Amino acid sequence: MRGMMVAAVIASLSTPVLAQSVEERMPTCLACHGENGQSQTPEVPSLGGQPEFYVTIQLYMFREKLRVVEIMNEMTKGLSDDDLRKMAAAIAKLPPPPGGKVPDPGRVERAQALVGQNRCNFCHRPDYAGEQNAPRLAGQREDYLAKAMREYKSNTRRGYDASMADVLYPISDGQILDLAHFLANHP
Repeated sequence: MRGMMVAAVIASLSTPVLAQSVEERMPTCLACHGENGQSQTPEVPSLGGQPEFYVTIQLYMFREKLRVVEIMNEMTKGLSDDDLRKMAAAIAKLPPPPGGKVPDPGRVERAQALVGQNRCNFCHRPDYAGEQNAPRLAGQREDYLAKAMREYKSNTRRGYDASMADVLYPISDGQILDLAHFLANHP
């Protein structure tokens, strides 16, 4: 699957990235992030249903290399602020990912206790659909959620504020896995 993603990106780069319109870049985005924004690729997030403002900020951070993911930094190179807003608007219109399989009740119970202690449902909303600068977590890939939380905890993934690192600092890896399982399977 990774090979197909790389091939799609290389093919898209046959036209200089700077010369591509937002509409021309979207198929390349969806080659990695999945048709209709529903990722089938390990550790690559689904984009469907993400809040437009959140996506705009993330694209800006990639463009400015405030978040370093080489392929994303390359894909956002040369995009104007207006291009970022247009791309975010298109992504926000994609359908949100459905919840996954039937979750393990014990893991759900442990995760819900953590959610209550850390008020995850405050910024990310009670339905975990996200809003404004907080991403949608419901239905996101479980492996991606665990990866992102581990990166926030270790401070290898910086957000535009320190709240996620603060929240995740005392959380164990087992608890991160329970949270990821709960959120990925949330409808």
